[in-house]
Amino acid sequence: MLFEGARWRVGFPEAPCKDGGVSSLNVVASAFIELAHRTIYATLATVDRHGRPRSRIVHPYWSWEGGSMTGWVATSPTPVKRDNLKRNPYVSVTYWSPSHDTCTAECRCAWVSDDWARVEVWNLLKNAPPPVGYDPAIVPIWSAGPTAESFAALGLRPCRLRVFPGTVLLGEGGEVLNWRGPGEESDNSSYPH
Repeated sequence: MLFEGARWRVGFPEAPCKDGGVSSLNVVASAFIELAHRTIYATLATVDRHGRPRSRIVHPYWSWEGGSMTGWVATSPTPVKRDNLKRNPYVSVTYWSPSHDTCTAECRCAWVSDDWARVEVWNLLKNAPPPVGYDPAIVPIWSAGPTAESFAALGLRPCRLRVFPGTVLLGEGGEVLNWRGPGEESDNSSYPH
């Protein structure tokens, strides 16, 4: 099991990106978190039982600690979401800003459903600096607090990261940053999107 309470057991070492870009997780993770926390909201996609994408808007918080990156998402443990993640525990999280800066994290996902870990994630979100930090109690179905049946969290461990500055898209320079974890295959794509 990859997830143990509110901490992941192992971090991902750096892996060379044969398809170009920067391979250092330190560089890519820092750029990703800066853009994600500036943008705030993201689209999180799962795959349903028929292989179709299912998307929703989420408000993740990302941490970078000891060479390991983890994302946290407050959510309701709906039957559809539980089924999707049981069948395929991978998600794609994408941010877009009006300046056309984008970043995507493809992640292994784990439910945080025991009481002490939900309290820890709740407090992490509540105590994070604005604008990315927020009090989950503002969501009416979570107003009963972190141990309510309607509240759960997702822990996200990236296996691929991509940071794509809008300046690259607009032909104004910059650099697309890519990172992938060990065992992740290159898509061998030279196309920048």
